[in-house]
Amino acid sequence: MSHGLSRGLTNYGDPDFALYLRRSFARSMGYSTAALARPIVGIADSSSGFNNCHRHLPELIAAVRRGVLAAGGLPLDFPTISLGEVFLEPTSMLYRNLMSMDVEEMVRAQPMDAVVLVGGCDKTVPAQLMGAASAGVPAVQLVAGPMMTGRHRGERLGACTDCRRFWARHRAGQLTKDEIEAVEGGLATTTGTCAVMGTASTMACLAEALGMALPGTAAIPAVHADRLRAAEATGETAVALARSRLTPDRILTPAAFENALRVLLAIGGSTNAILHLAAIAGRVGVDLSLRELNRLSDDTPVLVDLKPSGQHYMEDFFAAGGLGGVPRELRDRLRLDCLTVTGETLGTRLAAENGWVDRGVIRGAGDPFQPAGGLVALFGSLAPAGAVLKRSATDAGLLESEGRAVVFDSLEDLARRIDAPTLDVTPADFLVLRNAGPKGAPGMPEAGYLPIPRKLAGAGVTDMVRISDARMSGTAYGTVVLHVAPEAAAGGPLARVRSGDRIRLSVRERRLDLLVDPAELARRAPVAPAAAEPSRGYRRLFLEHVLQADAGCDFDFLRAASRPA
Repeated sequence: MSHGLSRGLTNYGDPDFALYLRRSFARSMGYSTAALARPIVGIADSSSGFNNCHRHLPELIAAVRRGVLAAGGLPLDFPTISLGEVFLEPTSMLYRNLMSMDVEEMVRAQPMDAVVLVGGCDKTVPAQLMGAASAGVPAVQLVAGPMMTGRHRGERLGACTDCRRFWARHRAGQLTKDEIEAVEGGLATTTGTCAVMGTASTMACLAEALGMALPGTAAIPAVHADRLRAAEATGETAVALARSRLTPDRILTPAAFENALRVLLAIGGSTNAILHLAAIAGRVGVDLSLRELNRLSDDTPVLVDLKPSGQHYMEDFFAAGGLGGVPRELRDRLRLDCLTVTGETLGTRLAAENGWVDRGVIRGAGDPFQPAGGLVALFGSLAPAGAVLKRSATDAGLLESEGRAVVFDSLEDLARRIDAPTLDVTPADFLVLRNAGPKGAPGMPEAGYLPIPRKLAGAGVTDMVRISDARMSGTAYGTVVLHVAPEAAAGGPLARVRSGDRIRLSVRERRLDLLVDPAELARRAPVAPAAAEPSRGYRRLFLEHVLQADAGCDFDFLRAASRPA
């Protein structure tokens, strides 16, 4: 089997000439014959001037290179698309699949025996794992790590749960313009991903839980020296993977995804992770079921007391023992025969670990932070293919409720009317947003965290039931039902809801029902998105091929054939 520079030769009709020419051009970069004979480790670099989370990636990549060289490999870094969450319009989720295609094609097209995936900001890690899973080249994930917290008038601040808390106070008239600007300057004070258990930290933990990242590396802060040591060790691991040819499909098994779901539930992780896990699983032919999520959620306790579900931050999680303390507590519920990038099984790894754990942050299974998993899936007449709710970050008093729908037809309609003094709304109503899903927005933006109407916020209301086909940032909190599928733009029941309709939410029964006679619904015309469909380019490709939320919003042509459980 070919390796190193001889992998995937450029097609000139003469393989020997192609290799001769490739070696010649490689030598122009100053490499010796001995260096070019080594296993080649590609390093996928997702740094960008438009990505604050990845500001330190050059230093991380230098450490990866050290590890690769020390282990006898040749490191070659290459750029990919970078997804800076807050710098992309209309939403980074629109470009996750594009980045996954970039990673897949560059890993497959360039001659590398293994690849280190370096990234962290929200959609980057899933995009890299999706691409690597499809490329079929040995791969290991290295995450950027979370940023450190800041301070404001003696109060600790962490992006971005605290940014939402202070912004809600500003909207309610409790903070002046000068005060909110002072908070703005203290929310994100270092490089790295959000300081709470948002989507970036969740996906970092799940990369480790899936076996695609080195144990103990998910929670190391971005600015900690251990992050550089983790990078060096990851480079060494990549060389071992190049030699063993352990490919992602042997790690990303149905059992590994079951483990990842368990860990997701136990850490009170982001709702976005359900979409990303489904998309990664689909790339290796594994079907991730929302009903399976409910089965696991019923007997998987929340063990981690972190924002937005709890009170602590990622740096506290790291100091408390990191992710390793969670699977050790879940050992009796996990599939221990799953392989990891180290070549060991999860069971072997857990048997070797016996680290100290701070029980103020990471609870024991017998004394959980919450008795059942942080996420649940809902089904019913309003969500035939499912919806997701993060119950670990909700007002428990709203989880069994019925309310009157106050409907917003689009993001523009929401922005125009949500703060209008004339809006007919009470705290007991259900705010409903439609046409904000994969096709409707497009790209399924993080708009599901509908703001509390200003006149209610000013009266002290802090939570309401909110329902949409959109997503929500993993840093957000509240009684927010998301990912309603099928979405309104795909003809789902959400397209026929009218203000004044009654909706029933029952987390106990896992139901979300529109209490309108089916015959009446059939008579109603659906409310479709007003925007014209793009005539060209990636957005046209997206709209023509994106799947619904229950299938992870991947493209239909990128999913692999199903394989048995």
